[in-house]
Order: sequence, then C-alpha cells, then structure tokens
Amino acid sequence: MKKIEAIIKPFKLDEVKEALQEAGLQGITVTEAKGFGRQKGHTELYRGAEYVVDFLPKVKIELVLGDDSVEIAIEAIRKAAQTGRIGDGKIFVSSIEEVVRIRTGETGMDAV
Repeated sequence: MKKIEAIIKPFKLDEVKEALQEAGLQGITVTEAKGFGRQKGHTELYRGAEYVVDFLPKVKIELVLGDDSVEIAIEAIRKAAQTGRIGDGKIFVSSIEEVVRIRTGETGMDAV
C-alpha cells in the first residue's frame, strides 16, 4: 500500500477530484494548507503599506491505495493540477505499513 500526498493550487481541487474519480479511485482527504517553494511568496499593498505574503494558499490531498493504482493516481493528479506555471505543487509517495478500519476492525487493503 502507498500513501499519495499532493500539494496543489486551490482552484485545481475540483479538477483533481474529478480526475481521480474518472480513474476509479475514491477516498481522499483534503486539507487547506499554506506554504511556498521556489516562488517564495509575493508583495502586496494594503492601505498604502507594502508587505510580503510568504505563505501562499495551497490544498493538500491525501489518499491511500494499493501499489497497482499508484501510477494511475499520480498521472491523474499531475495532469489535472498542471497549469505549466510555477507553484503547481508536488506529489509525494510513501509506503504504508498497515491500515485498520475503526468501525469493523478490517485491516490491510480490505480497510482501504
């Protein structure tokens, strides 16, 4: 089993969700996040005062799936989230040792 975490631009969330559903994948968790990478924020003007916005709004998507679905999920997220501009985000893949469904006690892929 693998866990995929994707940090994307907020306005791309619906497109990514639809792409994952079309690929037959379900069960995602979405968290609002703030951060920056190479873009390093930007400067804004408020009431005549200039200030730096270091952390930009992002969305973090998490899903756990079987090893056989990883490439499908990565490609669906990448294509749907891509704008071709800096700040499109990142996809992280990590191994999951165990999953337990709280309601039934099922474990492993049965719990996913």
